[in-house]
Amino acid sequence: MFLDLSILNADLDNIESFLKPVIGINAVLHMDIMDGVFVKQTSFDETIVKRSKDASPTSVIDVHLMCVNPEKLFVKYKEAGADYITFHYETSNIKENIDRIHELGLKAGLSINPDTDVEVLVPYLKDVDMVLVMSVYPGLGGQSFMPNSIEKVKFLREYKEKNDLHYLINIDGGINMNTYQFIKPYCDLAVVGSAITKSNEYVKTFYDYLIAFNKEN
Repeated sequence: MFLDLSILNADLDNIESFLKPVIGINAVLHMDIMDGVFVKQTSFDETIVKRSKDASPTSVIDVHLMCVNPEKLFVKYKEAGADYITFHYETSNIKENIDRIHELGLKAGLSINPDTDVEVLVPYLKDVDMVLVMSVYPGLGGQSFMPNSIEKVKFLREYKEKNDLHYLINIDGGINMNTYQFIKPYCDLAVVGSAITKSNEYVKTFYDYLIAFNKEN
């Protein structure tokens, strides 16, 4: 399992310094983009994504669009350095958006909120490169992990293996050294944010998670 480091609660004004421990590592950086409509909060924009990619060019940039009309943002985030663009099932034009992301030469991800039944994703699983299960309500960092997410990632793993599909399974929300134990049999990646970025020993905590997660690979 790979660590997908969320920078949502990082020191964005000094993102280059924050990312120094990541430089030279084949890391995955999770970029939460919030528009204030799909969720009440807003976050950062493509400038932070570009600065992160420039600071850590070997990192995979995983852009998570918590936005209405996500298709309007695809080109902007491609140009900023995105490798994956993930949008929400709860928006619209799902197949068209997956195809558009692929046309741009990027990997396409599809996310679901905690109240959404995971089986609604079945028609799209042959087309997506990643599925992101929200294990908290989107929009706020630092929430507690929702245990019903375990059954969702379990379903996705079983469906993937049964149908010989190749999407990555990711999970986002409340993941820490305790909760990751519950999802590690089923997930390929897990987003970790506050548990690392709010640590008093950020660098040590980052490497602790990196080592722990890499043991699962």
